[in-house]
Amino acid sequence: MSQVSPPPTNGAPIVWMQKPSPISGCPPGLEYLTQLDSLFLKQEVSLLEAFTGWDTNNKYSIKNNQGNQIYFAAEETEGCMRICCGPQRGFQIFILDNTNQQVAKISREFKYCAQSSLFAGCCDCCAHEVTVEAPIGTVVGYVKQKYVKSLINIIFFYSCFRGSFCKAHYDILDENHETVLKVRGPCCIFDGPLMPCDNEFQLLSLDDNQIGKLSKEYAGFVKEMFTMADIFSIKFPIDLSVKIKTTLIGCLFLIDFMYFETKTN
Repeated sequence: MSQVSPPPTNGAPIVWMQKPSPISGCPPGLEYLTQLDSLFLKQEVSLLEAFTGWDTNNKYSIKNNQGNQIYFAAEETEGCMRICCGPQRGFQIFILDNTNQQVAKISREFKYCAQSSLFAGCCDCCAHEVTVEAPIGTVVGYVKQKYVKSLINIIFFYSCFRGSFCKAHYDILDENHETVLKVRGPCCIFDGPLMPCDNEFQLLSLDDNQIGKLSKEYAGFVKEMFTMADIFSIKFPIDLSVKIKTTLIGCLFLIDFMYFETKTN
């Protein structure tokens, strides 16, 4: 099992959320999520990335709405993959608790054909896909980019912004590859130091009722200009399965890599 270092604390003490008692049927380490209806993720600033523009392994703190840390997440990707493939790279992100135990792994395989948003959005085999394991070795869910077959959408996309043909479309699947929720993004993604607005991705039930959202928040001019230290939030029903809540974290990482990791590329 890989050894992953936690993100730096910059000298500030970390206040951890109190760990709940074990719950029957709940993957070990995910008990926290039974008590939560929202998560806040902050990507840690990398000085090397800020001053050189070189992609470094991403690290995130994951907190509750009171600011108490629940997990930290650390990417483990080889330097050659990061440099050559940038945000389109395959990745593994490990989620760890306050005892440095790995409670989940989120991974994406590298797909050459997915380098083109045109192919990724119109061909199922080229669509971006994330696998979520909790504990490691046990799949609890998948996130898959939804492809669109309409020629009109393809033509419209080609003259518009990147994504799954204008809007970002993802399906949230359980461990049996059954679709349980959907994520739909805005028509256009506005990101950067001169775009002081949030980007909201709606979390929808199968009958298209909004039950939550995934958001990328404006981090301020300096951070947006020189780093990829983004701030995100996820809101979901408190009674949602912890496996699906963990899968939504994987969806957020996929959204980050597809839309918000391109400042230095």
